Amino acid sequence: MADDIVIRAEGLGKKYTIGHQSERERYTALRDVMARGARNLWRKTADLARGRGVVAGDRVEEFWALKDVSFEVRRGEVLGIIGRNGAGKSTLLKILSRITEPSEGRVTIKGRVASLLEVGTGFHPELTGRENIYLNGAILGMTRAEIRRKFDEIVDFAGVEKFLDTPVKRYSSGMYVRLAFAVAAHLEPEILVIDEVLAVGDAEFQKKCLGKMGEVAGGGRTVLFVSHDMPRLMLVCQRGALLNQGALCATGRIDEVVQHYLSSQTVAASAVNLAARTDRSGSGEARFLSISLFNNNRACAVFKMGDQIEQKLGLKITKSLSGLTISSTILTEFGTPVHEFCYDFLYQFGVNVEETYTLTVTLENILLYPGRYNIDLWIGDKNMHRVDYVTGAISFDVIQDPRIGGGRRLQLTDALVYKCADWKIEKCFGR
Repeated sequence: MADDIVIRAEGLGKKYTIGHQSERERYTALRDVMARGARNLWRKTADLARGRGVVAGDRVEEFWALKDVSFEVRRGEVLGIIGRNGAGKSTLLKILSRITEPSEGRVTIKGRVASLLEVGTGFHPELTGRENIYLNGAILGMTRAEIRRKFDEIVDFAGVEKFLDTPVKRYSSGMYVRLAFAVAAHLEPEILVIDEVLAVGDAEFQKKCLGKMGEVAGGGRTVLFVSHDMPRLMLVCQRGALLNQGALCATGRIDEVVQHYLSSQTVAASAVNLAARTDRSGSGEARFLSISLFNNNRACAVFKMGDQIEQKLGLKITKSLSGLTISSTILTEFGTPVHEFCYDFLYQFGVNVEETYTLTVTLENILLYPGRYNIDLWIGDKNMHRVDYVTGAISFDVIQDPRIGGGRRLQLTDALVYKCADWKIEKCFGR
């Protein structure tokens, strides 16, 4: 293994055997129950004799939680592992943490690993917080003197000093995670593995954790981080790995992997046919036929803050009109209007026509906060009477660009639009 590579996975696979119960009739004779019991006993005995795990059920099925996964992680990297529920993320972390063995392939790890995979990982519920700090340190291979040297930092970071001599079984889930993360991060493991558990903590503690992970990586240690919070991953991680149905789909820069994931998982589409929409209103002299979204001439439904968003609208005029105003409105998923774009269509052309057109509206620098947005389309005549109105014509997602926000995680509950303003600071003397 190269000096700077601390984790190397080669063809990792993990297979589980799942049992299924056959569909049974509502009423069963006693002889059928006895016969089925005898068959199940014979199957279990045969499985034990062959060294297989005993699986409940009349039928068994092989399920590969991971299949042929290979990757490398270098020292000091923060790797974000992404994927939908059931993609194999937790199984991968359990293999890397040596909690479970792979069914095939191999993984080579250089250094001590500290894992935070679920609330209470590695804690004994009957022991106090103080005792569990020393227990976890011993598991990580730390001496008592090393643990004592870090003890005050751990307690201060976790903020559980008042309950330090209380058995952890009486802790809330948030207190559990606070102490577990503090122990894992401060006892200087070479590799820190963190699953989704940080979501249990409050916003202030999550912010502290993100800062601590950056500090850990800056000290030359390695972090593997699983989360469904894409903006947070983009703020903390340099590289990403995307899992789907147990297979490794993509690796690379975290923003590229997040974009790949959101593009494949989001229900938003880059183009929608509106001609068949029946849930519209208006007199109908003109109708929207389609809407498509682009980012620099590339079809797109997921945009980073600062990207260009371009709407192409298909429009058909079926009757002569003396004036026509077209409006496109961007709204949050809660229905709050954010941007509106209007265009006086027939006034520009100066004639009445019956034709099909494509209109393009471009927003050069989209600075909407991360979240999902919808677009409503409206056509009105010269008296502003409704000609065609389509709500929720298309949806798109905005994700945070790590360069925007000064390292702070932005979310739609903070504000709607981010403004890049000029700031001025002066030092006052003599006061």
